[in-house]
Amino acid sequence: MSDNRNDGPRAPDGDWLGTPFLTFTREGPFAICTLDRPQARNAMTPAMYFGIRYAISRVNADPDLAGLMITGTGDVFAPGGDLGKTAGDDWMDFAATMGMDVTPFDLLRQSAKPVVSAVNGLCQGGGLQIALCSDLAVVSDRATFRVPELFRGIADTYYSQVLARLIGPVRTRDLMFTGRTLTADEALDWGMVARLVSHDDLIDVAKELLAQCCRTAPAARGVVKASLDNYLGLFDRIGMNASMFGPEAREGFRAFKQRTSPDWVHPELRIDGRL
Repeated sequence: MSDNRNDGPRAPDGDWLGTPFLTFTREGPFAICTLDRPQARNAMTPAMYFGIRYAISRVNADPDLAGLMITGTGDVFAPGGDLGKTAGDDWMDFAATMGMDVTPFDLLRQSAKPVVSAVNGLCQGGGLQIALCSDLAVVSDRATFRVPELFRGIADTYYSQVLARLIGPVRTRDLMFTGRTLTADEALDWGMVARLVSHDDLIDVAKELLAQCCRTAPAARGVVKASLDNYLGLFDRIGMNASMFGPEAREGFRAFKQRTSPDWVHPELRIDGRL
């Protein structure tokens, strides 16, 4: 990796992903993309979302790489977007830069080469979408999962579409309407993740599963992947985009930054701190 990666904006080249908060390392036939922003608990900027997208494309274009692993640092995999907009690599307007041409979710579902998420801790929002859209999600026994978008005023139709296919509409309502936190055991039981392992074994197991995926025939695997992608289906992009620019999302962002309940919450139901 270049030593002058903080010298200002420039197009991604080599193994630089366009932000100091992602690393791209090579271990034999694998690339490992690590979210590395511990000072903000890996809160993801648009540049980080795009960097993961670029990492997927880079692996698919590199004949020396067979697959990609995505993981995080410390006790956090990915908590979703940085609504506070505090990063040095931040872009002008968070909502305007969160379209599907920036986020990696659809590209993960389409990737010709296998992608395994090694979920090392807290996983919610866009981080959980990364795990769900990977070919496999291997999770630490310390991991937790949450879908907080409705607390932010965002009608996340990606979640309502994909989760309903994976865990059913009843559990999808439970997750989305209550914002409850799932343990790693519950996520495994619900069918949200593929494997649950001890924290110390996470990376080794994720690498072994990635190796197993990479040994399958790529063309045949692609046909199966396309069939599964068709089952997951499309989500309401127009409705979700309209929601992200609507008054509830603006109020949700305000409440998030000020650590209060949004004004749509009944006064008797408001709590101290952020929802």
